[in-house]
Amino acid sequence: MMPRFYSALKYAAVLIWSAFVLAPFMWALTTSFKTANGVTGGPTYLPWIQYKPSLHGWESLFGGAGGIDIVQPYIDSIIVTVGASIISIVLGTLAAYGLSRFQYRAGFVKNSDIVFFFISQRIMPPIVLAIPFFLMLQFLGLLDTKTGLIIVYIALLLPIAVWIMVDFFDGVPRAVDEMAMLDGCTPFEAFFKVVLPNSLPGILVALMFCLIFGWNDFFFAFTLTFTDTQLLPVAIVALNSSVTPWWSLSASALISVAPLVLIAFFVERLLSRGTLAGAIR
Repeated sequence: MMPRFYSALKYAAVLIWSAFVLAPFMWALTTSFKTANGVTGGPTYLPWIQYKPSLHGWESLFGGAGGIDIVQPYIDSIIVTVGASIISIVLGTLAAYGLSRFQYRAGFVKNSDIVFFFISQRIMPPIVLAIPFFLMLQFLGLLDTKTGLIIVYIALLLPIAVWIMVDFFDGVPRAVDEMAMLDGCTPFEAFFKVVLPNSLPGILVALMFCLIFGWNDFFFAFTLTFTDTQLLPVAIVALNSSVTPWWSLSASALISVAPLVLIAFFVERLLSRGTLAGAIR
């Protein structure tokens, strides 16, 4: 009797949590196919039964009446976010391996202090960095460019990559490196040929966080761009007018969150700390 009760309780909790997570997506999906009358006429959920569906909300995202063309901002967001994330992962992985495997000391500053310095860069409010970044990009002639945003995003995402990868490398047995060097590898060869291939789970987690933070950034995409470059969050805000177009905003929300959902599913399937099995002889 008790096992059945606990099983039912478990499934009930899963169902309640699933409903809590999926409800906003279902609300956005139904709203994206409504008109102004459908939104303001009270809560309705079933198309063709409670309301007549319309593609107006989706058409407005591709240059329709009263909307914007979201294609170019979408492409710009992909270029900036993916470019900055990959560079941050490459630099952050190298820095994290050095901080995990070698001891650095400059007076009272130790490895743990260096790691804290990296992550402390994320503690500062973004508004503190807005003017320095603006002046730096203006001096370099990179204001309102994808290259300038990639540089800024690297500065924002690199601390995340270092923080996550240091913790992951600390959990990788040093015997993996030692066995590789006993086989004739240099420290660099041990890292690239043995440690790095076995660090895929940590790299995927760090990459996922970098993509999420970069993709969702609005503040710097808004303050450091004007007309030539426009990222997706800024384009979505541009949809707003004197009357909030909930149908267009709902459609744009679904479009903007879709890549992150796909990345989460992909990373979840690949995550496995069992990749180190057999690495030590």
